[in-house]
Amino acid sequence: MRVAMIGAGYVGLVSGACFADFGHTVTCIDKEAAKIERLRAGGIPIYEPGLEDLVAKNVREGRLFFDTDAAEAIRAADAVFIAVGTPSRRGDGHADLSYVHAAAREIAGLIDGFTVVVTKSTVPVGTGDEIEKIIRQARPDADFAVVSNPEFLREGAAIEDFKRPDRVVVGLEDERARPVMTELYRPLYLNETPMVFTDRRTSELIKYAANAFLAMKITFINEMADLCEAVGGDVQQVARGIGLDNRIGGKFLHAGPGYGGSCFPKDTLALVQTAADAGAPVRLVETTVSVNAARKKAMADKIADALGGDIAGLTIGILGLTFKPNTDDMRDAPSLDIVPALQARGASVQAFDPEGTHEARQLLRDVDFKDGPYDVAENADAVVILTEWDQFRALDLDRIKLVMRRPRIVDLRNIYKPADMRARGFDYASVGRA
Repeated sequence: MRVAMIGAGYVGLVSGACFADFGHTVTCIDKEAAKIERLRAGGIPIYEPGLEDLVAKNVREGRLFFDTDAAEAIRAADAVFIAVGTPSRRGDGHADLSYVHAAAREIAGLIDGFTVVVTKSTVPVGTGDEIEKIIRQARPDADFAVVSNPEFLREGAAIEDFKRPDRVVVGLEDERARPVMTELYRPLYLNETPMVFTDRRTSELIKYAANAFLAMKITFINEMADLCEAVGGDVQQVARGIGLDNRIGGKFLHAGPGYGGSCFPKDTLALVQTAADAGAPVRLVETTVSVNAARKKAMADKIADALGGDIAGLTIGILGLTFKPNTDDMRDAPSLDIVPALQARGASVQAFDPEGTHEARQLLRDVDFKDGPYDVAENADAVVILTEWDQFRALDLDRIKLVMRRPRIVDLRNIYKPADMRARGFDYASVGRA
């Protein structure tokens, strides 16, 4: 099949490359000329493990193309995907749908013959109706169907998630779209992937409900971590004890500095606003949003308390700046709250991230960016582990201790064991453990 992917960002590029690897002919379209030129030259504008090789393979084999001009690709397409950004709108938390609406208007003027228009972007309930209305008003004669097909891609594992998903959700109102969507995802039948067909509004809500539930799990275990610290429990054992219950499951029960990234913060806010507008408030999600925001800000206090309270004049090393490992994404990362708060208390900050430094330089001021974890530790009064990159899990602790001014580590991801760190002579603090 022929696919046009409007948007060559994270979702569009990963989805386009994977569809091409399924054997479809895909053109990724983006208004940003520099991005398209980079992709044509073999460069990848985002960091995602395996993506560079996947893109190169499918470009080489003539199935994946990049363009700034949408006309030819959309006219030839069996399916046109909308995979543009839907950031939180300033002031009210609603999803900003301006890029989605612009894409719909562009598609309206270009489709030729029956075309399935697929919303891949995360959008509020009812957006598919708006897209259909925009296209119908612009082209009363157009023959098309609008479908919701939300993405469930984890940054750092997106290719695996696309090719071996837990499920594929498709929301449609026009049954003519069903065979098109079935054929697009036909390679997944070998893995017996469940295809969940539903109406369009339900499909849109599934994505928000899934992200809100996972965000609540993270926030729940973070609150349990605070309780463990207060009463002398161990949050990792609590997480294991409840996670072994199949009704609960162990995923997303890892205590830390709070969730961030491109999805959970904006999607929980958008769901809260959608529910409020519908007169059906989602109180648990509202609380999750406020608790998570407060937690990220409170982490600077936790670090300061671990260092005796007064950190003015101290040098603090930060290991990891992105919101999670295996990505260069800094959107709503806890570091964006924690680093400025440490600086406001008078501390100097030196930091290293394996992939996020370029973006961090644009967002954090007066940080001394280093080339590796041992450079971060040198002459530091404390080292804070903020993102659980694999290379931080097996540090040469003797070397770290040797170059620090004082052997103090604040581990906000619970990578190391308290007893081991004490035995090695470190003052060690973690999350939810004695």
